[in-house]
Amino acid sequence: MGPGRPAVRLSDSDQALLAGAEGPAARLAMRIVVEMARLAGAAELIDITSAHIDGCLFHGDAGLDFAERLLEGGAVVRVPTTLNVASLDLLHPDRYRGGPETARAARRLMDAYVAMGCAETWTCAPYQLPRRPGLGEHVAWAESNAIVFANSVLGARTARYGDFIDICAAVTGRVPDAGLHRTERRRGQVVFDLNGLPERLLAEDVLYPLVGLVVGAESGNLVPVVDGLPPGVAEDRLKAVGAAAAASGEVGLVHVVGSTPEAPTLADALQHRQPDRLVTVTPAMVLAARDRLTTAGPDRGRLAGVNVGTPHFSVAEFGQLVALLGGRRVHPEVECYASTSRHVLARIEALGWLAALEAAGVRLVVDTCTYVTSILTDTAGVVMTNSAKWAWYAPGNLGVQVVFASLRECVESAVEGRVVGDDALWGPR
Repeated sequence: MGPGRPAVRLSDSDQALLAGAEGPAARLAMRIVVEMARLAGAAELIDITSAHIDGCLFHGDAGLDFAERLLEGGAVVRVPTTLNVASLDLLHPDRYRGGPETARAARRLMDAYVAMGCAETWTCAPYQLPRRPGLGEHVAWAESNAIVFANSVLGARTARYGDFIDICAAVTGRVPDAGLHRTERRRGQVVFDLNGLPERLLAEDVLYPLVGLVVGAESGNLVPVVDGLPPGVAEDRLKAVGAAAAASGEVGLVHVVGSTPEAPTLADALQHRQPDRLVTVTPAMVLAARDRLTTAGPDRGRLAGVNVGTPHFSVAEFGQLVALLGGRRVHPEVECYASTSRHVLARIEALGWLAALEAAGVRLVVDTCTYVTSILTDTAGVVMTNSAKWAWYAPGNLGVQVVFASLRECVESAVEGRVVGDDALWGPR
């Protein structure tokens, strides 16, 4: 026990797990959870109702070794547990372009988590599944965008859990009573005032990931509050805000006044205190965020691909994609990918949209995501995306040059085979 840190109070069942009553894996998982609680200064552990595991992507032997050690020690999850994207699309195995040894290790990792009782969801958007945690419900979710969505849009409570800790929480059913699990830590601290943005931008989907990018970059480890958006912001737009904020900053919760459950008013979001900081968001800041996500040069260059669905596309977003395509086909020299979950794939197939998308030349990817897995065949040209998260990570992960744009611009570009900008939206490039 470190100096100044009191011991964590443990229940009888916690003590039993530590004593090895349910095997070596549960004992190891509880030891890790207790040590995490000690480091966080938590007085006790609390129960969770679900978990979401981020550690399904194969990044090397350490993650596989840990998962298989738990499995060999008899680990079984105690709460309903979903799985994040992995390194393979099991429904479309021909899309994987990595080495066979990596593929075998990636499959072993996936199989280990399934053998521990986790559901084969393979999605970074577990909030699109039928069962979602409710207001005030304590969960242990990993994957940055899912954490923000759970805390912000659903009003559930989860800390920013990462690899290894997430599965330990699922195996024990316990987490430290610390961080965003506690009401006082959920108080809004920095207010982002969007009241000066023009209405034409507020009506565009593409604004929301850019707002998220600004929020994440400016918040640091403070809890942000977004004020000035129209009330009742749609979930997909809130998803875009949260995903971008989590990519560019340490954000685990974003209050959006008039749209998220703990922020019916600005005063409620601040828990009736004064904010620590106020940031006035200007159109120039939004444009700077857009330009920050575009790594391609001014001439843009040859368009090689269009990638959407990071986080995974929802049914509503596929509806927009189908409507924007309008029966047209993707240019034969452009690879166009849309990533989603198995659950959403089944729903769009039932609606007849899957056949229409495939006929148009859109390639569906499930179980994984194109910015983390070797799927793209052409990384020498420019790739367009409407996802701030994809644009944030793909240049480093894949070495591609990115153009960030609206979904409408992405679709028009995919059809024409060149980068097309909407001057009415952005002004001349």
